[in-house]
Amino acid sequence: MDIITAHQLKKYYGKGENQIKALDGIDLAIEKGKFTAIIGASGSGKTTLLNMLGGLDTPDEGEVIVDGVSLAGLKEKELAVFRRGKVGFVYQNFNLIPTLTVKENMLFPLSLAGSTPDPVFFQEILTLLHLEDRQNAYPNQLSGGGQQRVAIARALIAKPSVILADEPTGNLDSKSSQNVLGLLKLSVETWKQTLVMITHNLEIAQMADRVIRIEDGRIRA
Repeated sequence: MDIITAHQLKKYYGKGENQIKALDGIDLAIEKGKFTAIIGASGSGKTTLLNMLGGLDTPDEGEVIVDGVSLAGLKEKELAVFRRGKVGFVYQNFNLIPTLTVKENMLFPLSLAGSTPDPVFFQEILTLLHLEDRQNAYPNQLSGGGQQRVAIARALIAKPSVILADEPTGNLDSKSSQNVLGLLKLSVETWKQTLVMITHNLEIAQMADRVIRIEDGRIRA
């Protein structure tokens, strides 16, 4: 079963000779519960595509459907509700709030939605990501790998159907990269989620169930 489908996605920047075709007619289906890696050179359209799938950007043409929800025509407030409920984001630069503790960063998406955490699930995430003893620490007191574990925990806390990760190991050394990737895979497998990841690392891509290569805004493989 496909949890994400995209039909003829197009996104252009500029006009005339200077026009850049960030996405030039993308058709895509992502299978539920699988790990899909998206690879391609810088400027190939990877991040633009990921932003479309997560409702962070809108196409000039085409449609995205995520877990039965068509993003076409949704207003910004509706998109925000969709993102909080359906999608967890993990970024290369962690995007943690420096003045919040680990626990507060983890629970931030729920606080935005006015929700309270499931205490059992919260503890499961802490245990899986080895954060039990770091709940009251601040981001600057953690290593890069530790900060990325918090970012993953934050992405998981609302029990989203899909995790979208944009170069999540890009700022980590090789050992931390392997550890973070292993934990990310384990977490989505544990809670039956779908992982879509942008990466330049071919070793990481080879660990995916499927690899999609993008070139000049089009899928090549």
